[in-house]
Order: sequence, then structure tokens, then C-alpha cells
Amino acid sequence: MKTWRFLVASLFFVALACLVYWIHVAYFGVDVVFYSALLDGALAALIAAVTIWRMHVFSVFGTFEKMQMVLIWLLTAYALAISVPTVVDRSLSFYILEKLQQRGGGIQQSRFSDVFKQEYLKEHRLVDVRLTEQLQSGTIRIDNGCVHLTLRGERLASFSRFFRAHLLPKRRLLLDNYSDDLTDPFRRSYAQVDYLCP
Repeated sequence: MKTWRFLVASLFFVALACLVYWIHVAYFGVDVVFYSALLDGALAALIAAVTIWRMHVFSVFGTFEKMQMVLIWLLTAYALAISVPTVVDRSLSFYILEKLQQRGGGIQQSRFSDVFKQEYLKEHRLVDVRLTEQLQSGTIRIDNGCVHLTLRGERLASFSRFFRAHLLPKRRLLLDNYSDDLTDPFRRSYAQVDYLCP
């Protein structure tokens, strides 16, 4: 009895989360897709909780069970936010599939570097999107055309470098070879660059 009511309530929550997300992206401004999707999910969980808790049919649930339902819904909202709109928005893998489809189903493998440099960055406004995300996250600041790390950004970058160096696969398949190239992608960076800030 409780299981079915929980499933009905959860289906209501998921439908509501999708509706709130759609209304948000269709009619309101969105600063960062992931943060907005999280907010939409939290709002849907709140609306679902208030709606369902007022319905007599769900009075079989105690307060603790209702709190568990809300926690499950919030975790579901997080999973949905990161797994659907954020992945589609940020995914180079999806871009490759979409680009192949746009170009009739095939692109020469040797020309993908050109596609990324000449089309991907421009079509997806990649620099603008990522700088906006970092500004909204408080990890960078822009002063007089110069992008600087904040203390928060410095900490996050240090964590990322540590995780990459020690916890990413040392033998990762890259086309036909296993490699550790992505555990330290800067090892082949240019030593001399002319884009640093004074």
C-alpha cells in the first residue's frame, strides 16, 4: 500500500520537475544550466511535498517517511539535473554525434581537430559559456580583460589536478592505445606563451 503511494507521489514529482524545468528554460533567463536545473528540481520537490502532504491519501506516511521522500526527490533532482540538461549542454560526445548528423553522417577522422577549432568553439560559444559558469560559481573574476582565479578557484583547481593525477585511470583507452596522457595533460604544454596577464 505505502509502496504504491510512494511510487505515485514520486512519479508526480518527476513529472512536476520536468514541467518546472521546461517552464524555466522556455520563459525565463538561465545563467548556468546545471544550477538552474538544480533549482528547478528543488522547487518541484517543495511543491510536490506541500501538495502531497495535504492530501489525505498520503496520510499513511509518518513525518520521518515524508522527510525521506523529500530527500529521495532531491537526490533524484540532482541526478536528473546533471544527467540530462547538463550532459547535453556540456558534452563533446553529443556534439560529435550532432555534427556527424549535420554533415550527412560522416567526417574525415583527420579533420576533427579543424572541426573543434573552427566550428565547435564558435557554434557553442564555448568560451563565453564556460567563463559565465566560472563567474557564477565564484571561481574566477575578470578585471580589465584579464581572467584571474579566486581563492575558491585555486582550491578547486588544486583538487582537480590532484584527482586527475592520482585517481583517474593510468591506462585509459584513447582510440587504439592505452595511455596516461589525461592524468597530466599539461606535460606537453608550451613553455612560452604570450597570453599571461601582467
